[in-house]
This record gives sequence, C-alpha cells and structure tokens, in this order.
Amino acid sequence: MKLHPFSVPLRAASRGISIGLMLFFLGQSVAGTDALPFPLAGPLLIALAGLGVLAAALWQVAYYRRFEYDLTGEGLEIASGVLSRRHREIPLGRVQNVDISRNAVERALGVAAVDVETAGGGATEASLRYVGYDEAKRLQREIQRLKRGATDADADGEPREEAEELLFALRTEELALLSLLSFDFRYLSLLAFGPAALPFVPGVAELAVLGGVVLVAVLVAALWGLSAALTFARYYGFRLARVGDELRYERGLVQRYDGSIPLSKVQTLTLEANVLMRRFGYATLAVETAGYGPGQAPSQGSEAAVPLATRERVLDLAREVEDFELPAFERPPKRARTRYAVRYALALVGIAAALYVLELVVEPPAPVPLAGIPLGLVVLAPVAAHLAWRNRGYATGEDHAFTRNGFWTRTTKVVPYYRVQTVIQTATVFQRRRRLASVVIDTASSAGGAAAAVDLDADDAARLRESVAERLQASLADRARTGEAARAPDATADSDSTAGRSADPDSDGDTNSTADPGSTADSDSTADSDSTADSDSTTGPDADRDRDSPRRD
Repeated sequence: MKLHPFSVPLRAASRGISIGLMLFFLGQSVAGTDALPFPLAGPLLIALAGLGVLAAALWQVAYYRRFEYDLTGEGLEIASGVLSRRHREIPLGRVQNVDISRNAVERALGVAAVDVETAGGGATEASLRYVGYDEAKRLQREIQRLKRGATDADADGEPREEAEELLFALRTEELALLSLLSFDFRYLSLLAFGPAALPFVPGVAELAVLGGVVLVAVLVAALWGLSAALTFARYYGFRLARVGDELRYERGLVQRYDGSIPLSKVQTLTLEANVLMRRFGYATLAVETAGYGPGQAPSQGSEAAVPLATRERVLDLAREVEDFELPAFERPPKRARTRYAVRYALALVGIAAALYVLELVVEPPAPVPLAGIPLGLVVLAPVAAHLAWRNRGYATGEDHAFTRNGFWTRTTKVVPYYRVQTVIQTATVFQRRRRLASVVIDTASSAGGAAAAVDLDADDAARLRESVAERLQASLADRARTGEAARAPDATADSDSTAGRSADPDSDGDTNSTADPGSTADSDSTADSDSTADSDSTTGPDADRDRDSPRRD
C-alpha cells in the first residue's frame, strides 16, 4: 500500500523550508564579495532558496513513489528508499504501541502520522508519514487484532470490533484544575538570571532589590501561565477506554494523539503528585510499556493513563491494570537525613562562593551582597533534608515491589515481580561512609526511570535485593504453572478423542497428550531467561534472615 498523496506536499513543505533557508543564509554569508556582488545578491539568494524548495519537493515525490507498506498475518512490512532501498519486517509479536498523531493542518487534510514502537528502546521502529486517518485507525486495530489472534467476523466478513468500555474522561473542570496545578518547579532555575544580573546594570543599582522582587513575580506568573496553557492543550478532550486486553486513549487540542497501551506489555505503574496536587487530594497515573516510558513516547507523554483525578479514583483505575494494594512504606534510616542536610548546605555554600567571586570581578558592585542570599538559606537545609527523607521509602508486597521518591513531585512506582529484569545494589563512597546503599529495580521500560529504593541501610538493601530476586523466580514459576494448567483441559480433550477412536484396530492408544515439558508460559507474560536478577542477588550472608524483621536505625 502507498502513503496518502497529501504526504508529498506536507513532507516537502517541512523539509523544503529548512533546506531553502539554509541555502539562503549560506548565500547571504558570501553576499557583497567578489563571488557575489550586492546588485546580484537579492535575486540570486531568492533563486537559491527556491531551488532548495524545488529539490526537496522532487525528492519527496520520488520518496512517495518508492515507499510501500503491507500488513500481513506475520508483521508489518515496509519498503522505502530513493537511492538505497531498505526492506524492513516488524514481527507482530514485537510491537508494543501503535500511536496516531495529527496536528491542525493534518486534521483538516484528513491525514495522520502512525508511529509503531517495539520492545527494546524508546526509538520509533516505523513511522508512516502520512496515511489517511481511516487507514491509520485500521492499522491500529488490525495490528492489535492480529496480535491477539482474533478471528471473529461480522455478517459481512469484516473483523468484529470488540466492545469499548470507557474508563475515564477528563471533565472540563478537571482539565482547568489540572492546568492550574501543573506548574513545573524546575522552571524556577530560570528566575535566577534576571535578579542576579539586575544589580550590575548601570543606573538601576539603587532599585536592585525592588526590581528583583518584581521581576521574580512577573516571571513566576508568566511561567505558571505558560505551563497551564501547554497542559490545557496537551490534555484537552482526554479519554481512556478499555478494548479487550488493551487501553486506548485520545487527547490533544492542537496536536491530537490517539494511541493504544497493551495491558500485557505494561511493565511499571507510576503514580505522581506534586505539592499542590497532594494538598487538594489529586494525583496522576502513567503506565510504562516495554516500548517506552513516561515522556519518551512520540506524543511526549501519551502513555499517561490518567492526567488528573482524585487519589482514590487514580488507585481504582491503576487496579484495572494491576491488582495491588499500597502498603506502608519504610523510610531510609535517619542518618540519611543528615547526609541530605550536609549535601544541601555544601551546595548553597558553593553557590555563595561563586557569587562572591562574581562580585569581585564585575563592576559596579551590587548594593546588596548576593553571596549572602544562599548563605542565609543554609538554615533551611535541615528542613529540606527532612522533607526529602520523609518522602522516600520502599515496600514489598505479595506480587509487587514499591518505591517512593521526591518532595516537589512525589513519584510512587509499582513493579510486578515477573516484570523485573535486573536488581542492582549500589553504594557510592559517601554512602559507604554512613553504611547506606541504594537498590534499583530495573524493568524493560526503565528508560523512563527505574524504580529505586534510595539510601537504605546496607543490610536492608541486601535483604531487599535478595527478596526481589527470589520473588521474581517464584513469580515466573507460578506463571509457568498457570500456563501449564491452562493447557491441561485441551490435553484432556485430546486424550478423550483418542480413546473414542479405540474401536479402530489401527488407532494409536497412546493418551499422553500433555504439553511439552520444556514449554513455558506465554512469552509476553514471562521474562527472558537472561532477564533475571544478578546472580549475586540470591546469595549472601543475610539470605536466611527474616525478610520482615524491623529495620535498625
């Protein structure tokens, strides 16, 4: 099959403009020289830019004619390339996500971009730019249907679409509240430049303090408004539905996204809530698949399952994906809090030293010593350390491991044991001085940020590492036994069928119809044999200790 004919002008416009501008500025750099005198510069520059646009358009025509794709029962086959031909086949079993995106122009033209993600990284494996919107939806549905092996058809012989169950729709008042609560505190780092530079501007030194306060207020208001506007546009019209064994979402005002999240591919659940959200009892939910993690999708966050809802509602929706209960978290030992206080104090002293050096070399001097500002904040280091310590923790459940980190944005990760790839225990030089260590629970989606239990007691870290490794093996064994049990009725039916043919003298009386002993559970449900924890994780002097023994501070 071919791309949509509108893909030619759309691709040519984006690439032609960039090439034309590059040639225009390249020609402008030599304008006025002997090679290109000024009287000839204008017309030649315009002609050069037009030539770049024309070359890009001709290339896109050739690209369109040479691009073909076909969806078969085995996978998605793509043949592309103008000068060098490239043939790719993406097996259906490797496909994780199929995302559809459309901006305002593409919606007006009735076309869409399709991105196909596979396991093993955040890069897009295949991108179809552009196909008709109906064709994009057909590809999305057919890929998921073929992966399930569904064969149901309606009276006309068309594949039967499974019923859609609406799980969540973002109401207008929730969208407005999400926009107001989505201020990103990381932007605060940008505010330091204005007030820091203002005292050195000649003629306004006497207004430095007042001007700095006003500038900070203006920048905070502007950044808050920008964040609210972007959040509103990103999650406008958000809805989440369940169709069979996958989640489907739609969202976006200017750029509209439509994607799928296979439940069988979910690796980790992430619950997040910033300070304001926690104050009003709200939270967000994101799911990470083997294709990519939060923030890595082509839609820049399309994996968010619930952008904003009450905490209770978020937990209920999270349990639609994984059956779990949030346990009580165990915090790091109190000596970790001391470590944070020292770290923050040293960072502030370093900033003060840098500002002091800046004041010595810049004229005129500031009327207010800037180095005194971070030094005055050193008294708040113990408070910041306590907040960081209080919002960290870990827990282990029957089927899941849990980690929690962050004060400004508290992130709670829920990891099923059977999805664990590796369990890593680390300790820096500074951690070892205080007998601390961290444990990273890695999954196939951890490019979006692995679950980490930070600054645990060294003995507790070793026990956690060994416990997760043991529960991983037990979980895989349970799932393998479940797969064998599911195949047992089919084996019994085969044996009954064989027995029913015993009247035939030539029939084979063998009734051993059990599954191959070497068979395992569905490959989508079990980890690869190389995906177990480090071999060191299952041995050690603390292996026989009670896993539920209280932590020693």
